[in-house]
Order: sequence, then C-alpha cells, then structure tokens
Amino acid sequence: MVVCGDDGLAHRLATELRGVYGEQVTLVVPPNERAARPPAVGRARAASAALLDRVVNAAVGRTAANGNGHGGGTGPGGGEPSRGERLLEAAEPTEAVLADAGVERATALALVYDDDETNIRAALTARRLNPRLRLVLRLYNRRLGQHIEELLDQAAALAVGEGTGDGEDRASGSDASTTVLSDADTAAPALAATAVAGTSKVVQTDELLLRAVERPPARPGQVVAPGLCTLALLSATSTDPAGADGAEGSGDRGPRLLPHETEVRAADGRGTVVLEQVSYAAGPLPNGRAGVVPPFASLFSRRLRWSLAGLVGCVVALAVALALVTGIHPLRAFYLTLLDLFAIDDPAIGKSLGRQILQLLSGLVGLLLLPVLLAAVLEALGTFRTASALRKPPRGLGGHVVLLGLGKIGTRVLTRLRELHIPVVCVESDPEARGLATARRLRVPVVLGDVTQEGVLEAAKIHRAHALLAVTSADTTNLEAVLYARSVRPDLRVVLRLYDDDFATAVYRTLRAAHPRALTRSRSVTHLAAPAFAGAMLGRQILGAIPVERRVLLFAAVDVGGHPQLEGRTVDGAFRAGAWRVLALEGRASVPGDHMLRAGERVVLAATRRGLAELLGRPGAAPRTPPGAPPLDPAFPPAQPSS
Repeated sequence: MVVCGDDGLAHRLATELRGVYGEQVTLVVPPNERAARPPAVGRARAASAALLDRVVNAAVGRTAANGNGHGGGTGPGGGEPSRGERLLEAAEPTEAVLADAGVERATALALVYDDDETNIRAALTARRLNPRLRLVLRLYNRRLGQHIEELLDQAAALAVGEGTGDGEDRASGSDASTTVLSDADTAAPALAATAVAGTSKVVQTDELLLRAVERPPARPGQVVAPGLCTLALLSATSTDPAGADGAEGSGDRGPRLLPHETEVRAADGRGTVVLEQVSYAAGPLPNGRAGVVPPFASLFSRRLRWSLAGLVGCVVALAVALALVTGIHPLRAFYLTLLDLFAIDDPAIGKSLGRQILQLLSGLVGLLLLPVLLAAVLEALGTFRTASALRKPPRGLGGHVVLLGLGKIGTRVLTRLRELHIPVVCVESDPEARGLATARRLRVPVVLGDVTQEGVLEAAKIHRAHALLAVTSADTTNLEAVLYARSVRPDLRVVLRLYDDDFATAVYRTLRAAHPRALTRSRSVTHLAAPAFAGAMLGRQILGAIPVERRVLLFAAVDVGGHPQLEGRTVDGAFRAGAWRVLALEGRASVPGDHMLRAGERVVLAATRRGLAELLGRPGAAPRTPPGAPPLDPAFPPAQPSS
C-alpha cells in the first residue's frame, strides 16, 4: 500500500493500514519545512496556525511511525506487530517519486493531499504507471470527483484490454477500481449530530439509509423502545462530569461496540447507541437551500406587514360602512372607497353627511398609505440588493448553533445543519473562505472576524446559543473560543475539532470537571475518515462511520461468497459480538434472523475496525472474543487469516 498526503489524514491512514490490517505501507509526505516558514500576523494567523499544526502532526506521525516500524516494536492501536513501513519525503508526488515509492508493484494507492489538483495529477500519473492499481482519491469537489472516477476507470479498462490479452491479466485488471472520497463528507454528519442533542446519527448513500440514536441510561421504571438492535454501550464514565470519552484502551469501563444481548441486559446505568431505521430507496434529506428569489415573507419586516394588514382592514371597514350608510352594493361601495382612498376626483357634494364623513376618512387613510407603500418599496429593494450579501444575526435570535470556521469541514457541517432545519450563525475570519458562498446561498447569518478577538462571539449571540461547534484547522483557536464561550455561558454545549487524542482527553477532563452541567465533545476528522479510506484501499465499500465516544463504528457492504464467517450461517448465527453484525441484505431493509446467508448475496453490516479486518482475512487482525460475550460456536470456527 502507498499513501501520499500532506496532513494528519495521511499519517492516520498509514497507521490504520499497519496497525489494524497489517499491511506493508509506503508513506510519502512533504519534508519538514517548519523552520523555513516566515512568521505571520493579522488575519493570516489562523491559517498559519493550521499549517503549524499540520507540520507538527506530520513530525509526530513520522517519529511514531519510525518507532513502530523498525526494531520489532509494536504497532499502534492494540500492540500488534507492524509488518513493515517505508517513509519517503517529497514536496510533490511526481512521476519519479511515485516510481520510487513502488507504485508499479503496489496493490493500492491513496492520494490524500489537501489540494484536489495535486491528487488528480498524481492519479493520472499513477494510472499510467500501473493500470491495475487500485486508486483512492481525496477530493472535495463532488461533481468533479464523479467525472474523474469514471475517467480513471475507463483508462484502466482500456490499458488492460490492450495488454497481453490473456485471461489472467484481464482478471487482474478487474480490481483496478477508482474510489473518490471526501473526509469532509464523512465527518460532517457526525459533527452535526454531536452538536445538537437528540439528533440521529445518519449514514446515507444513494439507496440506503441507516439511522441510529444515542440514548441516555434508562431511569428506574422507564420503558424504552428497544430499537432494531444495540450497536454500542457507552462508557461507564459518560455520565461522570470529570470522566472522559472512552477509547480502545479504556478497558471494561470504556465503550463496547456491538455488544452481546447478555452484556446489554447486564449493563445497568450505561447509555446506548441503538439502530432505529434501515431503509432502501431513501430520498434525500430535506434541505434548507434557498432559491435566487427570496421568499415573500422575507421581503418585508414584521412591523411593515402588520402596518399593511391594518390599512387593508381599515379599507374593508370603510367599504362596509359605506354600504350600510348609502345602501349601495358592497362591490360599488368598495370601488368608491378606493376612489376616495387614491384621491380620484369624485367629491361627495350634495350627498349625505355620513357619505361625506366616510370620504374624508378614506382620504386620511390614503395619506397614511403613502409612507407605508414607500417603506415597502425600499425594503423590497434592499432585500433584493442584500440577497447576495452576507446576513447579520437578527435581533432576538436564540437556540441556534454557532459554527466557527467555514473551510472544507465547516462548509459541509453547515450544509448538514441546514438540512436538519437547525438555525446557524457562522463565524469566519477569512473574507475569501470557500464556505461564504454556501452561507450566502443558504441565507445563513455570518460574522466576519477573528474569533479570538473580544466581541466576535457576542455578535454571534453566543449568550443565547444552544451549542458552539468549533471546526477551524487550529486546535488552539478552537480551544480559546470554547474557553471564552464557557466564561460567557457555563452551561453551553461545545464540540471541538482536535487532532491530538491525548490533548483532547486532557481538555475533556478539565472542561467537564469545571463545568459539570455542560456537555463537552471532541471529534477528529482524520479519525472519522481514515477507516473509510482504508476500506476503499482494500477494495471494500465502506458506506459510512459513526463515532462512539473516541471509537468508530463502520458500516460496510460485503459479499457473502468467500467469507466462511457469513456463508452458510443464519443472520443471527453470523453475529460476532465486538466484531461485526449483519444489519440488512442489499436491496432488502428487513431480513429475518433465521435467514440463511448464501453465496451471491451482499450484506450490509456494522463492524469494528478490527472486526472488519478479521472478516476480510487480513493478516494483521487476530480473532478476539470480547469480555462478557459467549464463546464462539465450535461448529463454526473463525476463518484463519489468508496468506
């Protein structure tokens, strides 16, 4: 496996492939240029801090990689031995660099640079060097990604077809697939769900919709719907203010992924993650996108609409009074009232006193109507003029989510929150950020300014917000914003994007101990995205991932044929506690537990990272039986890893 990248995702992906799947990995990263970087001031501080964090993470990742890959050390994530690694430093993935990395002999190549153009250029070069190479690209542009995927697959098919022509070569070319993924799309649903209490954890593809929800511990005497199945038990410290989110090394008190039913029944006082829905042919989630023309209600302010309504009521009342006084038809009375209202020359000379009084009142209402109509015209023109400009947070706004950062991740999170119809106020320091266009199109209020400066969060109405979601690229900026927001609102729900797990754990304990009644969560984008990229490199379709505290639960589509852990077993019999669980058959949302799985079928399953590695027969994964689960059925021993 060859991994090329310039930020934390490359190192996390290489660690995933070595530590979980036991693969030989060549990691290509840029050289350490930290000392040569000039100092930055002003508004470039946040971007420079992000670059500093990336370089620091790269250096730490290389140090850890060198320690784990040589001298018989243990690999990350569970103490399993590394099968080998190789580290190359290159500024760009040129043809010479890819050849030196061994792309001609590699099984798969992951290009996870932050720049889309760099990934596309390297992918075209790699496809020419090795037409049978499995490619995994990180692209932010979805539409361009679809075209690139089709182009590279077509190029691979043509190159293999023009080869020697024997069946073996053609068969080997059938695995030369191209997969385009986005770390932003993978992480955005999880970040949005964490920021809003009660929001479901959703994994959605073109046809499949999986919906899970995190439930707190049941109170005594409370009857809770069981759901379809229990996907995870939360850690025993999840309700402890001074506790931290559980990780893989938390022991029995940590979160339990895919627990056995006996373990679920015995786990009193622990929260759960329950699968609520599995459906196919699911339509798109409702979105909050606005068209080019703003809605009618937004053209005029509420006060102006009430003024117009009052004038209309006065006109109707005058018309009714005129019909009663003169005895004429109501339509004629309404017509005469409008003539008087618009001062059209038809004086009521020689008419009754009531008619003359009503004519004077109609003229007075007409005078009042003139400034109201002028205000309506000015407001409508102002609304159309500012439709393409950034909105400011309206007065009285409350219960919203304050989103810090409108980069790649922030833009996807913003779109997800608006799809859920959640009010959002964005804060961004860069007036040229890519997410500002999305915020303008969705008519989301934006505050431009450095979040570390006084008054910026106040302008975003942080004192009346429901949650703060800090997803900038700089850990220090996110932490500073959260600490300041907690000083304003001690009970504010906060979600941080942090790269370093140890640093995140320390932040958890401190913030939760200082603010026991508030919720603090941290999510790493690379931690959420790396399993999907690793699965794609192994030729498996990873549908999505949901975070369970500091762990990740994967959803994958797997062929039954060739997997003795699935083939010839029932759906219930194929369940391996702590490893994998069959949720549905492809195309069928509901499948009975006694259904016999046969070759040719394709299942959708939930799996842990190591469980998926074991199921795929990777040499780096050893079968394990989690504590509290019954022993494996001796009639169906686990499959031995393939050579």
